[in-house]
Amino acid sequence: MSRLIMITILMLSAFAMAVQAQQKVSNNQNKTNMENNTIKLTIEGGKTFTATLVDNSSTQAMKEQLAKGNITVKMEDYANMEKVGSLGIRLPRNDKQTTTGPGDIILYQGHNLVIYYDTNSWSFTRLGKINNASQADLKAALGRGDVTVTLSLE
Repeated sequence: MSRLIMITILMLSAFAMAVQAQQKVSNNQNKTNMENNTIKLTIEGGKTFTATLVDNSSTQAMKEQLAKGNITVKMEDYANMEKVGSLGIRLPRNDKQTTTGPGDIILYQGHNLVIYYDTNSWSFTRLGKINNASQADLKAALGRGDVTVTLSLE
């Protein structure tokens, strides 16, 4: 009986060490991505984009939230130029007069995430820009109606 207990203890110890090692790798990856200013946007249906964030207090707060877990945003089309949806959290605002273009990621009113696939000009907080995506790429991925987008550290 004691041999079975000893084997069980050894197996549990090995499992705990493996879990700790995996968590350390994951934590190091999150730290690296926070330093790199990149995030991943996964569009409902599986299309994935990478975005480079600007450096401001809004993106710092967003990355801190993403380090705790993904943020999923239900977005709806607005004026045939953008998708907009509530982040479910408030971020610091750094509003400036901004002209957007396809791929720009904007914080509106401190709690709405906006992904532009056309141009607009208003007082917004710029969060970043989707890398290597044309207007056509964005329209195809985001679709015509509502869409769900998941933000994560890359």
